[in-house]
Amino acid sequence: MKFALIGYGKMGRMIEEIAKSRGHEIVSIIDIDNQEDFDSDAFRSAQVAIEFTAPQVAYDNYLKAFAQGVKVVSGSTGWLKEHGDDVRRMCEQEGKTLFWSSNFSLGVTIFRAVNRYLARIMNQFPQYDVELEETHHVHKLDHPSGTAITLGEEIVAELERKDSWAEDTTDPKLLRIDHIRRGEVPGIHTVRYDSDADCITITHDAHSRRGFALGAVLAAEYTATHNGLLTMSDLFKF
Repeated sequence: MKFALIGYGKMGRMIEEIAKSRGHEIVSIIDIDNQEDFDSDAFRSAQVAIEFTAPQVAYDNYLKAFAQGVKVVSGSTGWLKEHGDDVRRMCEQEGKTLFWSSNFSLGVTIFRAVNRYLARIMNQFPQYDVELEETHHVHKLDHPSGTAITLGEEIVAELERKDSWAEDTTDPKLLRIDHIRRGEVPGIHTVRYDSDADCITITHDAHSRRGFALGAVLAAEYTATHNGLLTMSDLFKF
């Protein structure tokens, strides 16, 4: 398949390596210094563009790719609150295609399924309070992580005793999410249910970014033959 890359940092380079190892061709690489290449025959020849950039530019990248008739796979976060409705409308009513996930790791996808199942069980046991903690490398400035927000929203959807999530809160109606920035940690997410009697903990600990990059390539392979607003739930049916 023919893929384009939007963003050529550490993730972009690793995605390029994995895509090529799976027999795909990278026909265009767009970074901050060659934005004019969106309007090029090379970019238009891509079946899918894989986008990993920054929250403030992700939405504009989607629009530029859509204008050239190119589907997008994106792991950029932070744009949903302001632009989520527009993207949903474009995908559902205007024939655009976006595969979006806050985390493309297969392990995180499994972890999310376990998280939802555990939250449904724990809804029956109010003696357990729940909190969530995420740890990432010191270069990650945004917090909480997109994955932590997704996990938190899934917990809140299942627990009647939680109204929403928040950082630095002592409100018992809010799910507390804490963040830690340390060294070069790719990503650790922990959900903890604590009571006077005991504690139940589930953790996903990424060893490297490679699992995220492979997941993004798998998503691009899927997106090439599917349309609309797609997620990891479409790619993995569990």
